[in-house]
Amino acid sequence: MKTRYYLPVAAAFLVLAPAIAQAGQTFDAVKDRDLVRCGTPQGTVGFGYPDDSGSFIGMNPDFCHAFAAATLGDASKAEMVSLTSQTRFPALQTGEIDVLISNTTNTLTRDATLGINFGATNFYDGQGMMVPKSLAISSATELDGATVCVQPGTTTELNLNDYFLANNMTFNPLVIESVAEVREAFFSGRCDVYSTDSSLLAAARVASPAPDDFMILPERISKEPLAPLVRQGDDEWLDIVSWTIYATMQAEEYGINQANVDDFLDSDDPAIRRFLGVEPGLGEALGVDDKFAYNVVKQVGNYADIYNRWVGPDTALELDRGLNELWTNGGLLYNPPFR
Repeated sequence: MKTRYYLPVAAAFLVLAPAIAQAGQTFDAVKDRDLVRCGTPQGTVGFGYPDDSGSFIGMNPDFCHAFAAATLGDASKAEMVSLTSQTRFPALQTGEIDVLISNTTNTLTRDATLGINFGATNFYDGQGMMVPKSLAISSATELDGATVCVQPGTTTELNLNDYFLANNMTFNPLVIESVAEVREAFFSGRCDVYSTDSSLLAAARVASPAPDDFMILPERISKEPLAPLVRQGDDEWLDIVSWTIYATMQAEEYGINQANVDDFLDSDDPAIRRFLGVEPGLGEALGVDDKFAYNVVKQVGNYADIYNRWVGPDTALELDRGLNELWTNGGLLYNPPFR
């Protein structure tokens, strides 16, 4: 697995760049190069970060490996491209990557104006605020006049404006493009508050020099449905990306995981036999192998496997499933039928 890095480009290019790929071409390009290229965060514990060898690992890279397993039958045929909040959309628009899976929130304006489409939501989050315990506050409503570290080109900026206006407060934004520099600024005391998705705050906190010196305030000031993105007009590729994510959810609902998936190949349940490709038809509808879901689960895992591997209760982040539980357990993960 390779990792590449892109330098920032002009923000104005974000909306104006034409997509070079036409409808249907992305999957053809993936098959021709025998590789799926995915945009991922620069370095966020649990979600996408380089290991000791420089290869990117985490929840988002795992989904990229799942796309490779579904389309090419081999989860290793995936390349991670490290992107900033400013370079992520241009990289997708110009065809440098096939799919962006980078903790990106599905919003109306992004969906309608950037020439992109969002796939199935793979993580439900909400924006929070982290502060030093030395501030001696317990609520975001006590932050009037605070200096807030934030990245440009994110929904975080807009949500902060809305929250502070709604609560008759003001704040001073310290806008920094690089996530690493934002965190360095916050943990060195240049700002009072670091605000982003609460899961990313948890990741930043555990990676800080003194985690116990900081706390995440209880308020969640937004809805942040995070989802992969593809270029608009390529419905075939959008379907593959979405149904790959759905496959990880459906596998968990069936009780099928990476460790036991082979045991289910002899199941008498017709729905499970279709899902795993024992009975043909589902893969053909997507233009992939009928065993695409089997390959995803066998090589990468179901949703719980992926979640617990990188961000779950037994990891450094210790994140409960919460909204990311299956609908059968009171969460929001609910996929369409595999028929």
